[in-house]
Amino acid sequence: MKFPGKRKSKHYFPVNARDPLLISVPVEAESMGWLVGIDQTMVDIEAKVDDDFLSRYGLTGGYSFILEDDVSEALYQELRQRNLLSHQFAGGTVGNTLHNYSMLADDRSILLGVICNNIHIGDYAYRYLCNTSSRMDLNHMQGVDGAIGRCYTLINSAGERTFAINPGDINQLRPESIPEEVIAGASALLLTSYLLRAKPGEPMPEAAMQAIEYAKKHHVPVVLTLGTRHIIADDPQFWRDFLRDHVSILAMNEEEALDLTGENDPLLATDKALEWVDLVLCTAGPAGLYMGGFTEEASKRKTNLPLLPGAIAEFNQYEFSRAMRASDCEQPLKVYSHIAPYMGGPEKIMNTNGAGDGALAALLHDLSANIYHRQKVPNSNKHQHHYLTYSSLSQVCKYANRVSYQVLHQHSPRLSRGLPEREDSLEEAYWDR
Repeated sequence: MKFPGKRKSKHYFPVNARDPLLISVPVEAESMGWLVGIDQTMVDIEAKVDDDFLSRYGLTGGYSFILEDDVSEALYQELRQRNLLSHQFAGGTVGNTLHNYSMLADDRSILLGVICNNIHIGDYAYRYLCNTSSRMDLNHMQGVDGAIGRCYTLINSAGERTFAINPGDINQLRPESIPEEVIAGASALLLTSYLLRAKPGEPMPEAAMQAIEYAKKHHVPVVLTLGTRHIIADDPQFWRDFLRDHVSILAMNEEEALDLTGENDPLLATDKALEWVDLVLCTAGPAGLYMGGFTEEASKRKTNLPLLPGAIAEFNQYEFSRAMRASDCEQPLKVYSHIAPYMGGPEKIMNTNGAGDGALAALLHDLSANIYHRQKVPNSNKHQHHYLTYSSLSQVCKYANRVSYQVLHQHSPRLSRGLPEREDSLEEAYWDR
């Protein structure tokens, strides 16, 4: 596993550079703790079309539509035959996060979901595989005879975008397709709110709940990314109860945070969410990102960075502390951190889809690295308490911020490589602490 973030290490990570006096426990690669997630398998398809094409399929420019399977297949085949396709990217918020995690960590992740039984060279399912890291394990996916999801962005000559979605069989994942041993050995289980929204008779919600049951049984942290504000706004109390009962780590943006908590300030929304979960990552667009969590009162660490004003005065005072589950603390203390957009944000934003997924991938890399290090060097002073993360909240914010920038700077929501080994634009002090 690669080190989570580019900075100097005082704690011998990677462990092949450890102090020879430290006791090392040999651990098989398979037992290190991979990241596992469940997703609705989707492909994002972009094409340039004319207005006649839209009208032929009953589409109106500038609007969003749901396509039936037969219409979607006919539309897709015409796009292919007429060479109108400009981009086909693997999508899905969990799939994006797992891919980015594997690129950053150079380590294994496991995706659970559905995939087409028959895949043809050049088609959408083939493109899904082509845009997925080889370190992402798809061997546990459930085959279906129908299509995976397709999200079309159809652009006319005036640049107007029309959106069409065909869910296909994305919600046909069955509970019996969730392998307990995969969940049991994981560093975390990643889910999205989309999984609990399905038509009557579709088994995906039951599959998600089965995975959560296995995660609780084996003390694996459950991570939820909220996906979209519209799902949360439909029934905020359901999601509050769901978080309290099932989730350890929450990822959201400022809009989803508002609908979930009723708080317009991302810091106050983060604080409110800590009533239900142990660790919160809240992206806030041009305002940067916030993190909130718990640490042990006796092991809190003061920041040496400027104290920040906000709805909670000097809220970042202990941002050099590492996150813990509240239940693992004898005296839990709330701690927070914030960081402004890296380098002020990209000069030109190529794509906002996936920036939050990139930030979450960085956080999950740090979480997995903590488990890896604890298994390899259990008597390190990094593990005096049962921490969730390897790094401080401040450090995780920096890492998540850098990965988000990388995604915003490219067309695809998935990284094509890890972060650069050398960045001339950064001073070494950026990665301190």
